Amino acid sequence: MRRGIGASAALVALAVAATACGGGGDEQDNAGGEISGTVTYWDTSNDAEKGTYKKIAEDFEKKHPEVNVKYVHVNFGDANQKFKNAAGGNSGAPDVMRTEVAWVADFAHLGYLAPLDDTPALEKESDYLTTAAGSGRYEGKTYAAPQVTDTLGLFYNKRLLKEAGVEVPKTFAELKKNAKKIKDETGATALYLRGDDPYWYLPYLYAEGGDLLDTKAKKVTVDEKPGERAFATMKDLVDSKAALTDSSDGQENGLKAFQSGKVAMIIDGPWDIAGARQGAEFEDDKDNLGVAAVPGGSQAQGSPQGGWNLGIYAGTGNMRAAQEFVKYMSSAEVQKRTTKELSLLPTRTSVYEDEAVRKNEMVEFFKPAVDKAKQRPWIAEGNSLFEPIRVGVDGVLGGGRTPQEAAKKTGDEFRKLLKDYK
Repeated sequence: MRRGIGASAALVALAVAATACGGGGDEQDNAGGEISGTVTYWDTSNDAEKGTYKKIAEDFEKKHPEVNVKYVHVNFGDANQKFKNAAGGNSGAPDVMRTEVAWVADFAHLGYLAPLDDTPALEKESDYLTTAAGSGRYEGKTYAAPQVTDTLGLFYNKRLLKEAGVEVPKTFAELKKNAKKIKDETGATALYLRGDDPYWYLPYLYAEGGDLLDTKAKKVTVDEKPGERAFATMKDLVDSKAALTDSSDGQENGLKAFQSGKVAMIIDGPWDIAGARQGAEFEDDKDNLGVAAVPGGSQAQGSPQGGWNLGIYAGTGNMRAAQEFVKYMSSAEVQKRTTKELSLLPTRTSVYEDEAVRKNEMVEFFKPAVDKAKQRPWIAEGNSLFEPIRVGVDGVLGGGRTPQEAAKKTGDEFRKLLKDYK
């Protein structure tokens, strides 16, 4: 789940002192038979989710009475650096951690995660969605089991689009074309465009058939024509007044604009469904909220794949129990439960065959968008790439920089970060 790279990166950059939470001191690491000992689990779910995940962890203890799960809730903004501090200092790291998908390659590169291939942790590996499974791999090995998937979608106000007499846009060009009609008929701006968070650049890039990198060829591609066109599309939507934007506080400002009907559409994730419905436009008419796949561009349509994975600390003292815990927490059984109780999107294909899952409102909203989700480059430096993009977006939307200049500068900065890329 993702709530914005800009805010998260700032928090992650703060060094957080590691707490002594490590488990496994009284383990019994048998090759088979009943598992035992302590498994410390760092859960990074949000406040609305953590109660359910704590109960799920307790249910694992009921299945394995000789295992004690030490559940620790860690705030998302602190979790990345806190784990690095603990794992790097060989003190206080958890046995199992719920990691954001973009963290896996970084942690694996540092040697902090244990490979899971050919272990109980990856039961029925072929059942995972392709995009979800990809986020757990690094340099040919699997270091995390997919637990939850998500992506961005287009939230739209059904009433406003109906009053304007327009359909849900399938492309950004169509959105721009209908923006004047939406404004004239309803007074609302067509779109709120996130200009403060570089993660929201990706749908525009994918829409032009581009990507940040070609990892196989070890080549930077963000500065090629699709990257330029992505910056140009964002600029054109704002300059034409088809979209509102901000250089900061986009999460809060965008949601408020959508809640109040100031804008008819916003690109957002499943984590903001509940928040959107707290607004005047949707509080009394929840059916007024629609969700569709993010519009496409001249070449394609797609949104970045996000979500959460489960990794095992390489230095755990209770590997066998940790593997069984990951197996359970990413199982079809648990994923059906979290869809039912939390409306989270499963990572297993088989779970979507369950009737209750298929009829879940969140699944109905976001499964079409998840089907179009695109994997990001799962490299150790992945998170570092977003700061140059942020600078580029800010320059194009408010700093007088041309799309061509922004793309070139972004590519130059990528090459400084990726010494072996051309």
